[in-house]
Amino acid sequence: MTFNTWRDNPGLGLKVYFCIYQIQDNMRNYHFAELIFRQAEKYGSRTALKQRDDATGKWIKISWLQFAERILCTSQAMAEYGIEAKENIGVYSQNMPQCLYIDFGAFRNRAVTVPMYATSSFKQVEYIVKDANIHFLFVGQQLQYNNAFKVQKENGGILKRLIIFDPSVKIYPDDTTSIYFEDFIRLGINGSAESLANARAVQAEPDDIATLIYTSGTTGEPKGVVITHRNYLEAMRIHDIRLTYVTDKDLTVSFLPLTHVFEKTWVFYCLHKGVRVAINQDPHQIQRTLKEIHPTLMCNVPRFWEKVYTGVNQKIEHSGKIMQKLFLNAIQTGKEYNLNYRRLGISAPFGLAFKFYLYKHSVFLLLKKVLGLEKGNAFPVAGAPLSNTIAEFLISVDIPIVYGYGLSETTATVCCFPEKNYTIGSIGTIMPDIQVKIDPETNEILVKGETVTKEYYKKPAETAKAFTEDGFFRTGDAGRLEGDTLYFLERIKDLYKTSNGKYIAPQVIEMSFSGDTYIEQIAVIADERKFVSALIVPSFPDLEAYAKEHGIEYEGRADLISKEAIYRMIFSRIEGYQKDFATYEKIKRFTLLPEPFSMEKGELTDTLKLRRNVIAQRYKDKIDAMYVEKDF
Repeated sequence: MTFNTWRDNPGLGLKVYFCIYQIQDNMRNYHFAELIFRQAEKYGSRTALKQRDDATGKWIKISWLQFAERILCTSQAMAEYGIEAKENIGVYSQNMPQCLYIDFGAFRNRAVTVPMYATSSFKQVEYIVKDANIHFLFVGQQLQYNNAFKVQKENGGILKRLIIFDPSVKIYPDDTTSIYFEDFIRLGINGSAESLANARAVQAEPDDIATLIYTSGTTGEPKGVVITHRNYLEAMRIHDIRLTYVTDKDLTVSFLPLTHVFEKTWVFYCLHKGVRVAINQDPHQIQRTLKEIHPTLMCNVPRFWEKVYTGVNQKIEHSGKIMQKLFLNAIQTGKEYNLNYRRLGISAPFGLAFKFYLYKHSVFLLLKKVLGLEKGNAFPVAGAPLSNTIAEFLISVDIPIVYGYGLSETTATVCCFPEKNYTIGSIGTIMPDIQVKIDPETNEILVKGETVTKEYYKKPAETAKAFTEDGFFRTGDAGRLEGDTLYFLERIKDLYKTSNGKYIAPQVIEMSFSGDTYIEQIAVIADERKFVSALIVPSFPDLEAYAKEHGIEYEGRADLISKEAIYRMIFSRIEGYQKDFATYEKIKRFTLLPEPFSMEKGELTDTLKLRRNVIAQRYKDKIDAMYVEKDF
C-alpha cells in the first residue's frame, strides 16, 4: 500500500493493510503495533486527538484515520532513515501529538522509544543518550534542540540525527544533520520503506521491548526500566477489569509529561478504549485547558489536588459568614453522603440524599465549573502520597478521584480505589492478577505479575538486587496489607534515623502539611540529628497577602520571611498539624527559604520528588544553624 492509496481511499487502505498485517498471537487486546490501525478501522473519522492552536485559541481535531495515517508515514520514514528494528530512539519533548506518532511508529518498526522530560538538563540528556546508545533523537522546541545539539557535538557522534517537532525552532548554522519532523515523514513515501516497515510490523511480538523509562534518580544514577509490549498488554487487560466505567464516550486531557509512566500508560489505555485525548502542551496552561476542554478523565499527581484544596479553603475563609456556613454545610453533607453511604453501596436516607442532590447541582457544580471539571467521570491520582484530609474533601465535593499506587517498574498501577468499598487512608485494592506481599522484616511492599519489568537496562547487578529469590519486585516502599487493601507507610530509602535512634519517615511528615495555605514546599531534616527540623518554602502570594492584612511592612521576600510575626504565624500552623505526632516526630525548628526548590538547581527530580542529599548539602549551613543550641 502506498501513501497515495491511504490518502485517497483510507477505508481501502485499512483493508489492504490488515490483509498484510497479522500479529501472530492469540491475545484479546491488540499489540501496540496494530492498535491504532484497528481503532481507525472501527472509528474512522471520529476524533482521536485534540491539540490547541495557540495562534487562534482553537482546538484542532485529529481523527482516528488521520492518526493512523501519521503513524504509517512516521513508521515508513523511520525505516527509510535507517532506524533498525529493536534500536533505541529518544524523544525529548513536551507533550505533543508527535510524541504519540513516534511511539506507535516505533512500535510498528519494533523499535524502542526512550522518553526524556522536556525539562531535562544537558547532563541528564547526555547520560541517557550514552546509556541507551541513542543515534536518533526527536526533540520538541528550542530548549530541547539546543541541549540535544550540544550533546551531539560533545559526544563523539553518538547522536547521528536530531528530528525537530516545532517548525519555529532555529537550527544552528553549523548543524548539517538535523531535520524538521514534517520533512522527515516525507522521506518514507516510497515503496521500499513501506515494504520494510510492513515486514517489521508483521514480526512484532509481545516480548519486544516497547519503552525504556529512566527513573528520576533521587539517589544514585538513573536506571532504564525495560517495559515490554507484554507488560503494556497486561496493563490494558487488568485495567479493563477494574475501570469498567471508562468508555469511548470519555475525553481525557494529557497533562502530566508523557515521559512519566503514569501518564504514558494512561494515554495508551485511553487509546485502547477509544477515548479522545486532548494534549496539553504547556503545563502552566492547564487551568485554561480544563476550562476549554471540560474533560471527563484526567490523571494527575497529588500536588494538583492540594492546590485545589487550598484554593477552595481560601475562598471559604474570605467569604461572608452566611456563605461560609453554606459551604461548610455542603462539604459536611457531601462527606456524610459519599463516604458513609455511596462509597459502601448503601442507600442514603431520603433527607440526606435530597440535600446532597441540591448541593450537587448548586455548590458542587459551581465549584467544578470554576475548575473545568464539571463533567468528571474519573480522575486517577498517584505518583506521591495523598493526604486523607484532601482525599476526603475531594470525594465530599463530588470530585471522582481514583487514588492509586504504582511504579515505572510495575507499568504503573499496582492498586487503586475500586468503584465501591474503597478505604480512605489506603492506596486501594490490588489490581486483578497482581500478587502483593509484605516483607515480614522490613515491611517492604513486594510485587509480582505480568506488568512487572524483568530488568533494568544493561544493569544485571541492579536487576538482581531488585528481586527476591521467588521473583517478587522490591518496591522500596513500606506498606501494610489487609486482605486485598494496601496501605502505604513510608519510603524505605527516605527513612531517617535520629542521633537518638528514632526512625523518622520524612515523607509522611511532609504530607501532613500538603494542604496548608502558606506552605508551598517543605523538606524535613532529621538524619543523624537529635531532633526533627525543616526547610520551608512559603507560598509567597498568600504570605504577602497575610502581611498586607496584618500591617507587616517588608522589602522583598528575604525581608518578609525574616519577620518575627511571620515566623510565629508559620510555627503556630505547624503546631496545629503536629498534635497527633509522637514527640520525636515533631518539627522543633524550621527555616524559611526565599526561593523554591527546583529541577534547575537539581533539588527536585523531573517528577518533583525531593533530592534530599542535594538539599542537605546545598543548605548545610542553614541546617547546621538550627542545631546550634545544646538543650531542647
